[in-house]
Amino acid sequence: MLAAEHTLWICDRAHAVGFDLCGVAPIAADAVFPELARLPEWLSRGYAGEMRYLHDPRRGDPHRVLEGARSLVVVAVNYNAEPQASAVSANRMPERESPRGWISRYAWGDDYHEAIQEKLRALSGDMREYFEESFDARAYVDTGPLLERVAARYAGLGWPGKNTCLINQKLGSWLFLGVIVTTLDLAPTLAAGDPPPPDLCGTCTRCLDACPTQAFPQPYVLDARRCISYLTIELRDSIPQELRPQVGNHVIGCDICQDVCPWNRKAPVTAAAEFQPRGLPKNDLSLVAPDLRRLASLTQQDFSALFRGSAVKRAKWRGLVRNACVALGNSRLTADDESHAPIIELLERLAASDDSLIAEHARWALNRLSRNQTAGNP
Repeated sequence: MLAAEHTLWICDRAHAVGFDLCGVAPIAADAVFPELARLPEWLSRGYAGEMRYLHDPRRGDPHRVLEGARSLVVVAVNYNAEPQASAVSANRMPERESPRGWISRYAWGDDYHEAIQEKLRALSGDMREYFEESFDARAYVDTGPLLERVAARYAGLGWPGKNTCLINQKLGSWLFLGVIVTTLDLAPTLAAGDPPPPDLCGTCTRCLDACPTQAFPQPYVLDARRCISYLTIELRDSIPQELRPQVGNHVIGCDICQDVCPWNRKAPVTAAAEFQPRGLPKNDLSLVAPDLRRLASLTQQDFSALFRGSAVKRAKWRGLVRNACVALGNSRLTADDESHAPIIELLERLAASDDSLIAEHARWALNRLSRNQTAGNP
């Protein structure tokens, strides 16, 4: 095994290229992380929904990701941009001139896949210059067959909270994770016999209680099929009707379980330019509490141009318009509001769309808004 000083050097370089946390977890020759043994049961319950990539057998065994792998270099970066609003407060925003939606904080800035992959390439390049021996390495940012949060725990970066997000005692949970799988036999961050960071969630259940769709069948277990992030991004088909009212004004992801987490009360604000809220002056569209009417009006061409280099593009154009329709249906819009007539006209046009997915959700929104006139706000 390489000396601990080599691990320290890697972590120093990780900080130099822009990561806030770094650690090394060993890949034992005869064992894998205990949490991975529970993955098959979670999958068998259908909790992965339509995310078929989670069934990749390599996900349960890091040895299969890279032949001869010995170590995982795990890094994290804080993406907590200055909180201009929160997912909780956004649901209570007045309608103003037009109803507003919510885009998850992780998508306010540049696409984190690209931003972090660039940092990982820089770190990998430094490692190849530093180490004389030949080695293989692969870097992943939320796209490889790995459970990054599990690796991060055994690298000493934090503990998985009851909402399944990794929590660091100093930085909270607004963290992007990256992993370099390597054949280098690096000294682990945690000394032999040392346990991973303790679970400091205690008896707190704020994240579980605040989830609008009750996506946690039990603490530390997420049923992705009910998660607003899954429903607005990963799900390509219709959002289940029984869950649409609970989706509220969310159009990309959520944030509620992190907004209410006590460990995020004093989470530091990132200075990284790539994670600051993007301005989209061409369309007068903010990524913080965006105008739902503008989102629902976007064409495929508008979408591609506006969200180039943004994580919003993961939802695809039809997914974003679908989500905007649901959010409009959940708004408190009434006939007395200035934007009521143009929004109804827009939804009627979308309801006649050749795209059956968009048309279905636009019709649902029209039906919801019609109830506002006779039964008050839903």
